[in-house]
Amino acid sequence: MSNPDSSETTARTTPGNFKSAVTGLSDRAIAWIFVAPTIFLLLAVNIFPLIWTIVLSFTNYRVNRPNRDVEWVGLKNYQRILTDNGTWETMQATAHFLIWTIVLQVLIGFALAYLINKKFKGNDLWTTIIVLPMMLSPAVVGTFWTFLYQPQIGLFNYLVTFFTGADPASFSMIGDKHLAPWSIIIADTWMWTPFVMLICLAGLRSIPDSIYEAAECDRASRWRQFWTITFPLVLPFLMLAVLFRGIENFKMFDLVVQLTGGGPGNTTTLTSIDLKREAFEKWRTGQSSAYAVVLFVTVFGLASIYVKALNKVKDR
Repeated sequence: MSNPDSSETTARTTPGNFKSAVTGLSDRAIAWIFVAPTIFLLLAVNIFPLIWTIVLSFTNYRVNRPNRDVEWVGLKNYQRILTDNGTWETMQATAHFLIWTIVLQVLIGFALAYLINKKFKGNDLWTTIIVLPMMLSPAVVGTFWTFLYQPQIGLFNYLVTFFTGADPASFSMIGDKHLAPWSIIIADTWMWTPFVMLICLAGLRSIPDSIYEAAECDRASRWRQFWTITFPLVLPFLMLAVLFRGIENFKMFDLVVQLTGGGPGNTTTLTSIDLKREAFEKWRTGQSSAYAVVLFVTVFGLASIYVKALNKVKDR
């Protein structure tokens, strides 16, 4: 409890002009006084860089030549980005990675959540073991899977040999242009499937048992219960997991750099890696800024459409 004497002392020592100013403020104004510094910080950290990037995207500015005359080039940077065949190739590589990782993570994650939701001995232990990959950093996961993919000493090749009989030294997951994209998909699926599993598990455990009891009274089969009760009620959670993983995988960078570095050739060069090369290897700051704006608009537009669809599913 506060000391009445100290409160009175504080009140007496408070300057009169400050006391009258605070007394005259509404609750809304006082709330804004406390929130304003945080809002200002967020604007400085998030909004200003975005605006500055948009401004630079209309110029030929190069950060390695700051003293060179900067010219306003209009939409030329955007025209170069959208008409460059290399850009569309990286978009296709990103779409391939994005689609397959989401499909695999949703299918495996939902299956694991459905199994773990069934109470059995050692349930908590297996849940902890499955979640472990998600706790690791992408750099650690990339290093770990790089060793697994080694043709001579990697366990992955020997596992494939066990099932197919192929020579473990006859193929390289990260060195073959056809297998390298799948090496990233497998590693990312291993790492982030537990995240999707946890979201699906939350959805499964939010379904009241009374609904299943009513369905059993109506003699509904397990298969019918799944398609009429379980799946429709978990669908918003599944869509939320797809949204989170889609946004994160569109920005995938560190895991790919650790595994393949964008190679062999450009087969695993995603948009994030291509953007980094434009900005910090070729030093095309203006063009890379336009590239970043194009990616931002793409992600923001697709996410906005998807969120509207998600809200419609939730309102059903």
